[in-house]
This record gives sequence, structure tokens and C-alpha cells, in this order.
Amino acid sequence: MDLLLLILLSFAAALLGGLYLLGAFRQQRPGEPPLDKGPIPWLGHVLECRRNTHKFLERMRKKHGDVFTIQLGGFYFTFLQDPLSFGVFAQESREKLDYVKFAKQMVRQVFSFSDISDDLKSLQVASTKHLKGEGLKVLNEAISSNLQNVMLHKLGSDSDRMSWNEDSLIMYSYNVVFRAGYLTLFGNEPPSEGGEEEAKAKDRVESQDLFFEFRKYNRLVPDLARGTSSLSQRWEAERLKAHFWKALSVQKMKTKENISRWVWDLKQAKEENGMEESMIDRYMFVLLWASQTNTGPTSFWVLLFLMKHPDAMAAVKQEVDDVLRQSGQSVQPGGPLVDLTSEMLLKTPILDSIVMETLRLTVALFYFRDVKEDMTVNMADGRQYSIRKGDRISVFPYSALHIDPEIHPDPQSFKYNRFLNPDGTRKTDFYKGGTKLKFATMPWGAGVSMCPGRFFAVNELKQFAFLMLVYFEFELKNPDEEIPQIDHGRLGAGAMQPTRDVPFRYRFRY
Repeated sequence: MDLLLLILLSFAAALLGGLYLLGAFRQQRPGEPPLDKGPIPWLGHVLECRRNTHKFLERMRKKHGDVFTIQLGGFYFTFLQDPLSFGVFAQESREKLDYVKFAKQMVRQVFSFSDISDDLKSLQVASTKHLKGEGLKVLNEAISSNLQNVMLHKLGSDSDRMSWNEDSLIMYSYNVVFRAGYLTLFGNEPPSEGGEEEAKAKDRVESQDLFFEFRKYNRLVPDLARGTSSLSQRWEAERLKAHFWKALSVQKMKTKENISRWVWDLKQAKEENGMEESMIDRYMFVLLWASQTNTGPTSFWVLLFLMKHPDAMAAVKQEVDDVLRQSGQSVQPGGPLVDLTSEMLLKTPILDSIVMETLRLTVALFYFRDVKEDMTVNMADGRQYSIRKGDRISVFPYSALHIDPEIHPDPQSFKYNRFLNPDGTRKTDFYKGGTKLKFATMPWGAGVSMCPGRFFAVNELKQFAFLMLVYFEFELKNPDEEIPQIDHGRLGAGAMQPTRDVPFRYRFRY
């Protein structure tokens, strides 16, 4: 009898412990946000959230208000969906809200890269030095050269220039932007006996092959990040990672020229910190993915919105033609290629607005912080909420900011001049409830974790669009083509991707 009682007590203790781990006993404490644990123990709301993140968070917002705590896959996330209070999230110290732990976990899970140090200084120093200011000017020259190598190598006879080329829009735009970005950051094939043209041809072949492998891996990333990938997906991921570790290896870099100082300095910093070469190879893949995963899809949306909005196309085409003329350049058959300088890119407020409007509509990122100690969050309107150590705080600016009709009227529509003042200057003042917002959009994050490569990414997008507008006429194969739906499976992971591609055609203007 005593033995039976002991067994029953042990079973009850195990059951209670399991229920505790599943979150069954968690209750909202005084001062905490509304708590919604969801329909499934431990998983909580994860299935509904994955199906359509935006709709799910809007349902939670209507039910609980703009601050609420939900259970997702064993973690409790407190969402702050008041855009006037985003500064609390962005500016809090790492002693209270840490983004590094989560980022390292994702990088290890998705890319098999692990850095035992907590060294962010080298990334910050290299990015500040080479991805903005004077360092960015150097990169801009390389971007322009590599874009033109990928885009314009078919310039030939008059008949070649005047004939229409048909392609799929995302394959074309993603292909061009990825390949130019890769060559800009990781270097070019040095000229050999075949001369410069043969080296450029090798760059095109190598970057083309790498693009197709990159696309394969990028499709696997959401499931790898969520831990829901199948066995066959994991095998394919391992194959692809090995391919990139070799293609981007330190040894391979020794055979290249024009490697960006950003990549080179980061490689050297890892070496000085004692990282093994094989792990540096893995780090190079992380850098490639981080720098190129969003610019390709965004370039697709930029061109698509231009082709669907003739007023935008006419305005920006006039702008780039004027900038080109003011620089003393012109495009002529057989003439020199355009020297697209950083100074020219500073004279394109219409193109800037188009890029910003595209980012507003198509970038939907979750931003997370791990709560390292019990803390109180002070909202902009004076409300206070207690947040527990071990939970996570998150914002989803796409819902709370990008498509809020009070901030951006008619938010689902593309308006090329949304970020322009009537006098043509950049518009920066946007309001919520009569209060000026610190952030009108957040495609790059905010605060200490703001994307260090954002200036490089914007310039990459602008140069691609500029060269397309200067050199090509392009149009949808079907003028009545509807804008495709987004892939909700990737919502929250960066630039949205379409559920289908769009046929278009292009030819040289001159």
C-alpha cells in the first residue's frame, strides 16, 4: 500500500511538473499585461500565428489592446503594439533587454555558426567604417560596376538592343541584385591570360550558380528557424551549407581581388579572436545571407510597383534622366557605361520615396528582446506594465506602424510620393494621435540592433532601379496583371515574397 501511494505521488508530481513546464499554471499578476495562453499547452497560439501573423496579432490587439502577453512555442511574448512607445523597446539597455542571445540562437540553428565570444564591437566598427560615409562611396563604385557587368553584358548589335526580352520578374530582379551584391562584397575573379572580359564572364557564371543555390537555401530558412523542417529539408540544408562554406571560404577568398573591406576586416577580427578557419567560413555565409536575403525580393516589388503605377514610372524616369544629364553623361549605343556616383544618388528624392514606400508595404519583421530581469515598461501615455524575467518583448511594426491608416492614409495602396513634401523634399513628419512619431517606418529595426547594412542595402536598391530606368524600357507582359499575394509563411522574417512570379519584358532604350 505504501509503495502504491509512493508511485501515485510520484506520478502526480511528474504530472504537475509537466503541466508547470507547459505553462498550465501561469496566471496574470497585478500590473502585468493581459495574458492569453492559447488553445494548446506549451504551443499556445503558434499554429494560428504561423498561418497569418498579421491577422493573428490584429485579433489579439482587438481583444486585449495594444499590449498583451501570449504563449508561442513554450515562450511568453509580450507584444508592444503602440508605435508611440516603440522607443521603450529600442532604447532600453542590454542589461534589461538583450537581443544577442536570441540572434545567436537563430544563427546557430539556421547556419550552424557559433561564436563563443560576445564580440559585437568588430561588427559595429567594420560596419560604421565601410557601410556608411566614405566607406560606402567605395562600395558604391563596386556595386555600379558589378551591376552593369550582370545587367548589360548583352549589349551588342542594334537588333539585340531593340528586341524585347521576356523573363519572370522576381527571378530577374533577385538574380541581378544578389549577384551584384555578392561580387561587391566577396570580390571578383582576377584577370588572367583571357583578360578582363574573360574574368567578368567567370564572375557572371560563378555568381549565377551561387544565386540558384542561395534561393534553394532561402526557401528552407523559415522552417529551419522554427525547428519544423522535415528530414529531407535538413539533409538539403546540410548539403547547401557545405556548398556555401566552400564557395565563401577563407581559402577561396585568397584567389579573389576587390574583396570589400567590410568582409575582409570582419574576417581578420575573427582570426585575431582565435576563431578556427572552418568556423570563419561559416561566418562568411551568415554575412552573405544577412546582406542579400532582403534586397532581392525588395527589388522585385520596386519594379512591380513602378510598372503598375504609370505616374510613378513617369516621375522617377524624368528624375533619373535629369540627374544623368546634370552629371554631364548620356547613354549612347557604343558609348561609355554610366558612372553612377554617390553624389548622383543624393539627388533622387522621388526614387528615395519610392524605395521607402516599397519598404513600408513589403517589409514585415518581428523584433525580439529577451527580458533579463523583472522590469517595468513605461508606455508613452503613462501606462505601466510589469514584465517577467525570462519572457520576451516583441514589436511587429508592419501591423502597428506601416499600415496604420491614421499614420499612413490608405495604407494598403502604393503612393510613390508618400514620403515627399509638396516642395519635393523628403517628408519625415508623421503623426499618431496628434503626436509626432519617432519612427514613421521600421524596415531596419531600431536602436542598438538597427541593421548596420541598411545604407548599403538602400544604395544597392537605388542603383539597380536607376540603371534599369536609364538603360531599359520595361513593362508587364499582361498590363492587367494583378499584384500577387504575399507568402504568409515568411511573414515576420523580412522582406515579403510573392506567392507567384510575374512575367514582364524589357529592352534597351537606346
